[in-house]
Amino acid sequence: MLDIKDFAFFEKQNSFDFKAFLIKTGSYWRWFVLGLALSLFVAYQVNIRKQKIYSLETTLAVKEQENPLFTNNTSLIFNWGGTSDQVQTIATTLKSRSHNELVIDKLSFYVDYLKEEKYFTEDVYGYTPFLVHLDKTKDQMLGNPMNIRFVSPNEYELTTHFSSNSVPLINYSTNVKSTQSVVSGDYKKRFKVGQKVNLPFLSWTLDIKDLPGNYVGQKYIVKLNNFDDVVTQYRNVKVSIDEKAGSIIKLSLQGTNKARIVDYLNETVRMLMKKQLESKNLFAENTIKYIDTTLTLMEQNLKEANNDLKDFSKGRNVLEIEKRGETYQLQIQELDLARDAVTRKINYFNALNSYLKNSKDYSKLPAPSVAGIDEPNIINNVAQLIALSVRRSEMAYSVKSELMFNNIDNEIAAVKRVLLENVAAAKVAIETESNQINRKIQQSEGKIEKLPEESQDYLRITRKFNLSNSVIDAYLQKRNEAQIVKAANLSDVQFIDPAKDIGGGLIGPRTGVNYVIALFVGLLIPLLIVFLIFFINNAIQNAEDISSLTNIPLIGVIGVKHTSSNLAVFEKPKSALSESFRALRSSLQFLYKKQNKEGSKTLMLTSTVSGEGKTFCSINIATVFAISEKKTVIVGLDLRKPKIFDDFNLKNKVGIVNYLIGENSLDEIVQKTKIPYLDVITSGPIPPNPSELIMGETMREFIEELKLRYDYIILDTPPVGLVTDAIELAPFADVTLYIMRQNFTKKEMVSLINNRVQRDELSNVSIVLNGFENKAKYGTGYGYGYGYGYGYGNYSNGYHEEDAPITFWDKIRDFIKKGLQKK
Repeated sequence: MLDIKDFAFFEKQNSFDFKAFLIKTGSYWRWFVLGLALSLFVAYQVNIRKQKIYSLETTLAVKEQENPLFTNNTSLIFNWGGTSDQVQTIATTLKSRSHNELVIDKLSFYVDYLKEEKYFTEDVYGYTPFLVHLDKTKDQMLGNPMNIRFVSPNEYELTTHFSSNSVPLINYSTNVKSTQSVVSGDYKKRFKVGQKVNLPFLSWTLDIKDLPGNYVGQKYIVKLNNFDDVVTQYRNVKVSIDEKAGSIIKLSLQGTNKARIVDYLNETVRMLMKKQLESKNLFAENTIKYIDTTLTLMEQNLKEANNDLKDFSKGRNVLEIEKRGETYQLQIQELDLARDAVTRKINYFNALNSYLKNSKDYSKLPAPSVAGIDEPNIINNVAQLIALSVRRSEMAYSVKSELMFNNIDNEIAAVKRVLLENVAAAKVAIETESNQINRKIQQSEGKIEKLPEESQDYLRITRKFNLSNSVIDAYLQKRNEAQIVKAANLSDVQFIDPAKDIGGGLIGPRTGVNYVIALFVGLLIPLLIVFLIFFINNAIQNAEDISSLTNIPLIGVIGVKHTSSNLAVFEKPKSALSESFRALRSSLQFLYKKQNKEGSKTLMLTSTVSGEGKTFCSINIATVFAISEKKTVIVGLDLRKPKIFDDFNLKNKVGIVNYLIGENSLDEIVQKTKIPYLDVITSGPIPPNPSELIMGETMREFIEELKLRYDYIILDTPPVGLVTDAIELAPFADVTLYIMRQNFTKKEMVSLINNRVQRDELSNVSIVLNGFENKAKYGTGYGYGYGYGYGYGNYSNGYHEEDAPITFWDKIRDFIKKGLQKK
């Protein structure tokens, strides 16, 4: 069982080598390409299946448009409580239920115009060639999609499916819901364009818009929705007040249909302007109503006075009578007008006092100027009371907070108290003025009594006529003022920038972000996989790993080849890789010298498993010997899967197998190569009994015969961890090179060679680390492309159970077990 130190990530190998990690990551570039391709494909599929989302906005300004009716000249002032209060009120109104009910009803937004696309159902409001006009007094089918297909320019087919024997209905004029019995299944019928459709579940007229293009054959879907649900949806409109300019409001709305957004934003502002103007005109209308009521009484008085004047004039010289009292007439007329003005003020104060005490809705108060009142405190407080009353009525549909109602009620109560005190004080002053005028009138009337009785009667009749006529003229002037102001009134809400589709506004789906996320995920997942592999990798990484696992000497380190074939030394003799093989040649010569080996020398190469580079090393070690003008031969003894001939472009028709079975002589199986002094003996046809052939006496004779001809004999053998062929060939080798490959040979495989050496199955063994990346401890970059798939059959011949490679999961299990034992 391996010791815990074998875990690379639990000992010194757990130190993170970033450069090595990058090299490792680069070797898995195909994973990254695949991950990126897959994640980008997924992002593309997600993007094309999502509808585009747009956000449009409109900007409006709240500015008090001064009403001439409420100016200092007419002693009337109108104020909604200040611009800031008005802005807050408007912001609340725009999100209110009552306001949005008016907007949705005006636009008929409870009607959906849809079209089936490849991946979703698209809202095509504003882009359909037709419009439906519902009879709001009739019940309409609620929620069930109705398919419209134009069979001709003047005829369409209506199709719908009833899933049950009844359908829900809604009456949009009353917002009352009901049900209607139907026959379950498909319903299909054709109607003329412009024809009134009267069905138990539908009542509408479909009209064609004046749009160019051929719509015949086009299919659309019309769906009627719950009115309250649609209103709730649009109450989510975003209302924001500009922090720098408190009178500026921005409205924004998101959706999949820009035409619908534009219509809603503009209509909601137009509806607000209309309602605000109506509220503003309300005070002018109240004034007109007050004046009209007063004029009705005054006209009656004037009519009576006129009749009396006509009756008096019959048979009398009116000019002579008028001339006698002309001096008193002008004087008493001025006093009568002054007393009437004072009386109107007192009456207004009395009415206002009674109204304040007995009413709760103060929005119907007439303007104080109709009574000639110009007291600033009264004017301002009446205007403020009107504004607060209007605000409260607006809040009733949009605000549910009792606290806010209590606050505004407290404000109204406070203003009302102050106004009552103002009225009381002003009334005292007016009554004093009234007493003074009455005294003057009494003095004038005393002088009139000295005139003849006929002149007194005439003055009495003309006083009544002139007073009524003057008062009527004054009221008519006020009424004309009110009508002119009402006609010229402007809303305090004005468009700055109406909503408009100018081609922008796209906010989703965030395709760019999705692709960035896909790019990130596509890189991250393979990176995490490589990261895990990097830390759980239990392969040989460097010379220190080998020295910590075995006492067998390491005599050579071979780098990574960068040539297309295995003839690295021959093709690039001055490369660093060639130098590493020359260094290995020097080490081998030292070993031979140490053994006092003279004459022909034999070298065997083997490894634990395939793919570690035995053939590559065999070819290039042989090449460096041949380059030094030593007669060298490579013998391909991998009889089960021969391949050494490919690198030399040789044929494998005859080889050592033919020699061992006595078919061919040595001369017939030796093949020359393009490298001087280097020959190759391939394995030949695959035999049914490779181990038995190698174990025969003929093999010994073969080696002896080679020693007579060559200075160096290179035996390229099968992996010792899979078959026993190399064990059988070991006695013929002066030196055995055990090839290990960086980042490929597992650490637990080192135990195999240790066991072989301990049992004396292999001797004179040295290790060569192949595929070493000199830039870092780790790295692959090894390009042999072995992919062995050996298929050696029964390995029991010479393969011991204790030599079996230990799996990663075995090590995990042993590690946990050791940890528990220590506890």
